[in-house]
Amino acid sequence: MSKERRTHPRFPLILTVQYLDAQSVLDYTENLSATGLFIRTEREFAAGERTTLVVSFPQLLEPVELTVEVVRARDGGEGSPGGVAVRVPLDLPDHRAKLAEVARLVANSARVPLPTFRILLVEDNSLVAQMYAAALRKLAETDKLTGLGVEVCGDGAAAWDRLIRTPPIDLLITDVFMPVLSGMDLLERLRAEPQLEHLPAVVITSGGEKERAELVELGVTLFLQKPVKYPDLADTVRFIMRARQGRVTAPPRAAVAPPKEADPRALTEGPPVATLRGDKKPAPGR
Repeated sequence: MSKERRTHPRFPLILTVQYLDAQSVLDYTENLSATGLFIRTEREFAAGERTTLVVSFPQLLEPVELTVEVVRARDGGEGSPGGVAVRVPLDLPDHRAKLAEVARLVANSARVPLPTFRILLVEDNSLVAQMYAAALRKLAETDKLTGLGVEVCGDGAAAWDRLIRTPPIDLLITDVFMPVLSGMDLLERLRAEPQLEHLPAVVITSGGEKERAELVELGVTLFLQKPVKYPDLADTVRFIMRARQGRVTAPPRAAVAPPKEADPRALTEGPPVATLRGDKKPAPGR
């Protein structure tokens, strides 16, 4: 291992880590090299134990599945979180190649500016989540919004864990029916948290009036009816971004606004959003 460390130096990097055998657990890396990672975690692993994990990073790295072997554990202490050092075994050359590619991509993207408007997309169907994320990234390209960032969570619990961390999220887009923590429960937590009570929340739903009435009580900003088309999702995000900059216009036709008596603070209150490059000439709404 020491030889690998000399050959492949580690560098600090925070990537999201999820596990195939414990999908509700969300951890983060502390550093990585072309052959190994250090993961901050409260899970207990034995030296030599193998586990399969998925690493990702919004706007930088699509989910990558890796099988790794535990090299050593670090006990948590005052000012030092616990964790494990892992490496990709020599008998898994394809996984070693994937980690080496991750290290290369990270090194090459060091000059990419950080997002100034972050969207958290919550969807338990990975295929649908990828489609929504691709649509939002297409919006960033077509409108030249270089500061638009997209993060994805597979359930409400993972989304809540992300929402209470920094950097702050500027817009939540969520499904309703999800494992671990539903979209309804997520919104209830959101509106009960002083720092998040005014966060714009768009709900993608296939439910009827009863479900919408419950969501209105939780302060939903807009609804989108399934199946969602790319132009509708893009126009909804444009509308939210303009509104958060003080330029409130009529919602896009595909988005269903709550009744007038619903609390509109999620649009007009809260910290102003930084203007993104290209925002002076947004694509026309539909």
